[in-house]
Amino acid sequence: MLTAISPVDGRYAAKTQDLSHFFSEFALIKYRVLVEVQYFTALVNHPLPQLQDFPTAKLDDLLRMANRFSMEDAERIKAIEKVTNHDVKAVEYFLKEQFDALGLEKYKEFIHFGLTSQDINNTATPLMIKHALYQVWLPALKEVRSQLSGLAEEWSGIPMLARTHGQPASPTALGKEVQVFVARIDEQLEQLDRIPFKAKFGGATGNFNAHYVAYPDIDWHAFGHAFVEEALGIHRAFPTTQIEHYDNLAAIFMAQKRINTILLDLCRDIWTYISMDYFGQKVVEGEVGSSAMPHKVNPIDFENAEGNLGIANALFTHLADKLPVSRLQRDLTDSTVLRNVGVPFAHALIAFKSIEKGLGKLLLNRAKLEADLEKNWMVVAEGIQNILRREGYPQPYEALKALTRGKTAISKADIHTFVDGLQVADAIKAELKQITPQNYVGK
Repeated sequence: MLTAISPVDGRYAAKTQDLSHFFSEFALIKYRVLVEVQYFTALVNHPLPQLQDFPTAKLDDLLRMANRFSMEDAERIKAIEKVTNHDVKAVEYFLKEQFDALGLEKYKEFIHFGLTSQDINNTATPLMIKHALYQVWLPALKEVRSQLSGLAEEWSGIPMLARTHGQPASPTALGKEVQVFVARIDEQLEQLDRIPFKAKFGGATGNFNAHYVAYPDIDWHAFGHAFVEEALGIHRAFPTTQIEHYDNLAAIFMAQKRINTILLDLCRDIWTYISMDYFGQKVVEGEVGSSAMPHKVNPIDFENAEGNLGIANALFTHLADKLPVSRLQRDLTDSTVLRNVGVPFAHALIAFKSIEKGLGKLLLNRAKLEADLEKNWMVVAEGIQNILRREGYPQPYEALKALTRGKTAISKADIHTFVDGLQVADAIKAELKQITPQNYVGK
């Protein structure tokens, strides 16, 4: 949309639209309605004395209404909110209208019974985030991870000059270097999967005060645990203040940030390999690389991803730092902040798709990798000096240092001349001459 303020809803809307099912204003209202309906259903099933005669067949109608929640329904709630100036109360009044329409007027005061707004918000929000994470964010990340894993296998036997501190270093395998990123992502995903989604559910200050004063003989905390765990599929935080403490949510955001940082590291490495001519890029018909230089094929996908990952991480950091801090039993700062939780998800999703596109355009320039290896025979010095150490040769490191340090043009002939001058057995010289930049890659 050309008039959108944020690019996630404008320029990149096609890439982020799946997240609107979880992070839009419509989605938040829908999830609130679902939680309210599930709560009322739990009260009926408990059952409360005043709900024992509730026509249980109507529960299916209520759940169907929640699942088929429409834009028209959301607009009705927004109209009510204009009067109430309270978004959760508007949901309650909307549901009471639905009860009237279904002939359930005598039961409607048990909608939102004993609850405060945060019992709805702090269950709807983690539920939304959980669903977005597992239905959109994680599948997109796994596409990138799968693509990287395939490239790691494809390039597993290709030797490449490593560079530590930007300088030529002991050779490695291109596939192994890609596999490093796969392993890092996998480890962070394992950690992320162990963090439970927590929800607050317990009345105005977390103690079920209203519930216990109305029905003192019911174990409301047991009810709350069962409702959150079984009906909603998340975990109940207890004890709490009026709001969930968000510590686990902060941990989830930090896990996502670490994964983003790994991918940002990948983007910079691939960008650098492209600049070194280790990779070319497939030319897209009609695409322009530079408005001034017609020859250019820029690594724009990795640059786009890097920028979006940076924005996502800045927001994830703010969310993780801010949400666990609330004055006394609560303040309202969490409310406005949580309305932005979909934004870092969106920027990360844009980045994932850009990385996937960029990886798909890479063209391996094996000749360049081979040329760099052949140009840097000094990197076999490490292997030679360690064989000499094994053989008890005096000061092998120093001998190789004198030959290679600071030199930019050490050839195969230079290395072999050095080996020929060593006071070692011919078999050892032959062994040393077998070492090349191409085969000195370890395992």
